[in-house]
Amino acid sequence: MSEAAQSFIAYLVKLKESDRGALSHLKRSLGFVPGAYPKAYPYVERFVGADRHAQDPWRLALYLTAGLFALHPCHQAGLSMASAWGRLGNQRQSDSIEKRFIALLGADVQSLPVLLRQATSLLSADNLACDFAALQDDLARWLNPHAYDQHDTLRQKWARDFYCAYDPTPDTATESPKNA
Repeated sequence: MSEAAQSFIAYLVKLKESDRGALSHLKRSLGFVPGAYPKAYPYVERFVGADRHAQDPWRLALYLTAGLFALHPCHQAGLSMASAWGRLGNQRQSDSIEKRFIALLGADVQSLPVLLRQATSLLSADNLACDFAALQDDLARWLNPHAYDQHDTLRQKWARDFYCAYDPTPDTATESPKNA
């Protein structure tokens, strides 16, 4: 994971502790196209870099990540969004989590923010955190329309993370046999 992403998330964690109004603006930005909500600019643009244009994938990913963090400001380094979703599926004992995850993997750039917002809301409801710095780096690749070869690699990585954490079978080791 990049040092720039780690710095950005460290900044967001500090905002969580010191400026709830900032998190409110960042959360509200999820209702807009990433990077299009002016009240979020003071908190994100300083991390964009002067050489990046308005539709730069890194910039868009910064805004999306900031909004998702504001929605559920619980960062856990080392636990990918996909792994957290796998754990969510285990906690809920529901195959709908797996179906939603597969829909997320198939998402295009336009629907990705909405699906990630829903995913983050579900993680929040079950008090599961994820690594937002890793998410930032992943989104910068996912939102890059010129990196199609990276999209498949990224989706495969997310699928591995999800299925390594997700076990759809109930724990039968603790059940007693009926006719022993």
